[in-house]
Amino acid sequence: MPRYVLSPDAALHVVGQAAAPSADALLAPTLLRPEVLDRLYRAARAGELTASEAEARRRRFDGLKVRYLGDRVLRRTAWKIAEEAGEDGTGRAEYVALTQLQADALVTEDAALTALAQGRAPVRPLSVLS
Repeated sequence: MPRYVLSPDAALHVVGQAAAPSADALLAPTLLRPEVLDRLYRAARAGELTASEAEARRRRFDGLKVRYLGDRVLRRTAWKIAEEAGEDGTGRAEYVALTQLQADALVTEDAALTALAQGRAPVRPLSVLS
């Protein structure tokens, strides 16, 4: 089975579905956890989700079998990607770097992340996780 890097939008897609993803190996930079928590909190504050819906999705996220990575090589590679691309920060570059180093593809439909990955790492749509 392919190894996929989960982006924040992919993780939120997965926890919004009833079924668990079919991928054998899900990877993510350690950055994913606070990003997902922040997005769920903001969605609840904005009234896009009820507090109980957001909490249920957080629990589903906590239960996902994801291998989190944040080692020195990943951070160095993310820095290089961000610098080459002229990014303001290294956050998005961590997802691309992890894909380059350990995965078959990055799962996202985020336009900025897809643009950063172009020519650097393969990208797959959210549907590969269904």
